[in-house]
Amino acid sequence: MVHRPHIRTAIPKRRYRLGGCEATLLGEIDSADPRSYRFILAFVPAGQGEPSLYVCAEREPGGDRLRVVGAVFDEVVAEGLAWEDADDFAAQALALGAEVLGLGGVEAQRLR
Repeated sequence: MVHRPHIRTAIPKRRYRLGGCEATLLGEIDSADPRSYRFILAFVPAGQGEPSLYVCAEREPGGDRLRVVGAVFDEVVAEGLAWEDADDFAAQALALGAEVLGLGGVEAQRLR
């Protein structure tokens, strides 16, 4: 995954189970990327050690940008947002991740 976030350090805020994936919400992110991240939700398929999908809230002067990064894509899907609250971001990112992963109708369960 060429465009995945290059995270140096991050604080796990919450964990979720969504179908056959676990998703971890990260905050306070320091990365080696030129982008500045407010939050990242990383989706790890069951039995795998690495995320297969990232939903990222990137800090921009005009508001946050929502980016989705997978094995074969890297797309900005929304701009000018304001993700101050981790729970608001997580709800949007879980819905978007479920759509991308083909898990429509599956409800996320908060683990922690």
